[in-house]
Amino acid sequence: MLRKFAVALLVISFVLTLWTTALIYAAPERPTLVVIGPWAGPERDKFIPVLKTAEIKLGIRIEYRIYRAEDLAEILPAQFKAGKTPGDVIFMWAWWIRKNRQHVVDLTSVIEKDKYMKGILEQVTVNGKIYGAPYTGKIKPGFWYRISFFKKYGLKVPTTWDEFVNLLKEIKEKVGITPIASGDGVGWPLSDVTEHFILCFAGAKTFKKLITGEVRFTDPQIKEVFKDKLVPLLKAGYFSAPEEWTTILKKWWDSKYALYFMGSWITGMVPNPEDLGVFPLPGTKAFVFCPDYMFVPKYSKHLKEAIELAKFLSGAQGQTIQVIMGGHIATRVDVPLSVYPPVDRRVAEILKKAAEVVSDLDDTIGGKFQTTFWDQLKYLWVHPEEWETVLSNIEAVQPRP
Repeated sequence: MLRKFAVALLVISFVLTLWTTALIYAAPERPTLVVIGPWAGPERDKFIPVLKTAEIKLGIRIEYRIYRAEDLAEILPAQFKAGKTPGDVIFMWAWWIRKNRQHVVDLTSVIEKDKYMKGILEQVTVNGKIYGAPYTGKIKPGFWYRISFFKKYGLKVPTTWDEFVNLLKEIKEKVGITPIASGDGVGWPLSDVTEHFILCFAGAKTFKKLITGEVRFTDPQIKEVFKDKLVPLLKAGYFSAPEEWTTILKKWWDSKYALYFMGSWITGMVPNPEDLGVFPLPGTKAFVFCPDYMFVPKYSKHLKEAIELAKFLSGAQGQTIQVIMGGHIATRVDVPLSVYPPVDRRVAEILKKAAEVVSDLDDTIGGKFQTTFWDQLKYLWVHPEEWETVLSNIEAVQPRP
């Protein structure tokens, strides 16, 4: 009896093995999708867990490739003209997605319109159709400092413009270092701090009209911001010479500088985020909030899966995982503050309390204006006495309404 039972078990085991093997070979191979994004180093490490979750949830494989938007702007047109694409889900500027929508899948049917902050979807909407899926975003809240550094030297967060200038003077004269680190790359970190000055002293209404071209960069109200606020600080040596932004970030963290104007992604790029403090220019009521947008090119070989991936990444689950990892602020209203790391929660609260949130000026306009804006600000930082010429050169390529 036992012998018959043992034989039966062997037969069953053999059949199950054959059946399992057949299922493995019969199952369709999981498609591999390429996601292209800008995040490298520590930022990449915090993005990968989101992609790993997507692989499990959607039954796909994902290969992540790093490209800067500036490089993609050169690569994609030729690829698309040939009916090809280097990726299935690609992160890119909102203005570029709008401009190239003939190559982009309409995502209107998969985007939950009522789940996003006001103004988020408008940046990738044309004639009522949504061409880009919003991911998390970054607020540009002001000047970051190390709490331990301020404590060591008895420095205080300023509440007025005069206190801000006096703080810079104290850092330079008493601490003996250049107060503000000037991050540079292609020029965009300098554009961020410049936009912050315009928002603070000219206001959100004027800032928006700069984007539309209704207000020119040579208008008296803009000249006043440069002449009376930004340029005197440059002439006084309160800003360092421009240096590659991740390189100077490390120097700032090592106390070679005291302040660093940077977006909220900085919280995911330092060894100890709990030592981070941040303050805007005193009196600032509006802030730049920059969502990261993705699109699905029409030439993807896995369109169905690519659309589902974009839906997942822009959805509550994808954004929540990213927020938990640090350095990101959700664009969806259904991601609770309780899931944020403490320092990011403080940044998210700044966003919620802001009188107004605006889009990044040069990213929104894009094109020749953006590159000229960057180049002219790099020049301004080392030749502040030529600020009027810089404004004239920027105005010359500024779009008109």
